Amino acid sequence: MNQNKLLALLGIVLLVAVTVHSTFYSVDEREKAIVIRFGQVLRFDETPGLHVKMPFLDSVRFFDSRILTLDAEPQQFLTSEKKYVVVDSFVKWKIVNALKYYVTVGGHESEALRRLEQVINSNLRDEFGKRTVHDVISTDRRKIMDILTANADKEARKFGIEVVDARIQRVDLPQEVSQSVFQRMKAERLRIANELRAQGAEAAEKIRADAERQRQVLLADAYRQAQNVRGEGDAKAIALYAKSYGRAPDFFSFYRSLDAYKKSFNKKDDIMIVDPSSDFFKYMKKPGR
Repeated sequence: MNQNKLLALLGIVLLVAVTVHSTFYSVDEREKAIVIRFGQVLRFDETPGLHVKMPFLDSVRFFDSRILTLDAEPQQFLTSEKKYVVVDSFVKWKIVNALKYYVTVGGHESEALRRLEQVINSNLRDEFGKRTVHDVISTDRRKIMDILTANADKEARKFGIEVVDARIQRVDLPQEVSQSVFQRMKAERLRIANELRAQGAEAAEKIRADAERQRQVLLADAYRQAQNVRGEGDAKAIALYAKSYGRAPDFFSFYRSLDAYKKSFNKKDDIMIVDPSSDFFKYMKKPGR
């Protein structure tokens, strides 16, 4: 009997514990919660802390209220020039209305991401269709992101989501177009390089020609000056010789003969056939006279 009472008491305690556990629930400050009974939403609780629900009848769904990231796959969009560009973007979003979020997307994050991606792609398609490739890459990029954030947030509010920020990470041309553009750029750079080389070769040839002309002019001028100096020297030498000859004719004649002997007998192998009685040997035969 005592054992039956003990089992009954344990059963009561267990039932009470289960009931208490089913009655109370806590909401974290990073979460939002809704209370559901038989598939219908009774209320949603956003205030952190301990809350009460009907045990065994009510269930609670929790949703992350922190800022989340949608990193979408790169998509192709057509510009106003009818050229495709590949756009890589991401979105920062969070749940702001748990009730609307549950009703519209069933509380499933995957469904919310799918709808949000549709909204983003639709707005990107509209904005890129109004602009050229140059606009979307450089001048209007910041403006597109601001418009994208505002429009996407307006659409996302319909299913309880706030778009905090939308960003375009990269805008590229398709691979085949990029390769074609690269080849054209390469050919253009090669053309410019060849043109610059030709201009450099032409400039170098002009510099060499000018340097050669200046060299010839300098050599001619130097030769002219040398000839002038040589002529002046020869004139002075002749004048000195004439003056010296006039003062001492015999010594001058003797000096000139010695100079002629020196030049004539400069090498041992030299052979000279001259009449010994000629004036050339005058001072060798009779040096005293």
